[in-house]
Amino acid sequence: MTQSRMPALFLGHGSPMNVLEENRYTQAWRHLGAILPRPQAILAVSAHWYTRGTAVTAMAEPRTIHDFGGFPQALFDTHYPAPGSPALAKQVAELLAPLEVTLDQAWGLDHGAWGVLIKMYPQADIPVIQLSIDGTQPPLWHYQLGQKLSALRHQGVMIIASGNVVHNLRMLKWQGDNQAYPWALAFNQFVRDNLNWQGEASAHPLVNFMQHEGAALANPTPEHYLPLLYVLGSRQPDEAVTVPVDGNVMAALSMLSVQVG
Repeated sequence: MTQSRMPALFLGHGSPMNVLEENRYTQAWRHLGAILPRPQAILAVSAHWYTRGTAVTAMAEPRTIHDFGGFPQALFDTHYPAPGSPALAKQVAELLAPLEVTLDQAWGLDHGAWGVLIKMYPQADIPVIQLSIDGTQPPLWHYQLGQKLSALRHQGVMIIASGNVVHNLRMLKWQGDNQAYPWALAFNQFVRDNLNWQGEASAHPLVNFMQHEGAALANPTPEHYLPLLYVLGSRQPDEAVTVPVDGNVMAALSMLSVQVG
């Protein structure tokens, strides 16, 4: 067991094209990979593995999933051959007991996971397992799962979750004036204002995010927001929460990233 506690990250992953592009968001992810303690393994939580029930990838060699369409061939030709960790997957299942966790042999790493890891750790030499998001459960449940997973941070495991706290694809502005909508800015600021909140989990403003007046527009569906709750749930009382990078693209997509520890 390591002496230090690994940080936990939520990364606003944005477009899959960030894999091929260099911008201030990808530069921030790359910088995090350079300055943070090197993890022994990574537990990824991605918006793009949204399931009924809970599963964790348990294969030795997870495949790179290209779960998108309409992008350049170069993106489909890009792979992230990080090893898996069947032993860590089994440990996660035991840690979350009595919750039934499927040891999955079919999924792999989707672009929400490998799309950010390829910038942080381009050598793909750190074992990665991915935990699914049970779409049948309420926000508090996901936060509480993060609390249970926090123990891994004392064992050299970095929790890296990815999504977008504002994610409304139907209202994206693809051309011309792509200034962020007022509701997008307001909800993003609401998240920032409450990152360091401490108290009962059931009362956490970011657990109860749908009470914000802009939440329904910011998150027509919750899967891109929920990964944040795993990271906040893993936080210990003595830890600060910081923002490595923030911004809005195409008016309705927040690129906010959050670091715990």
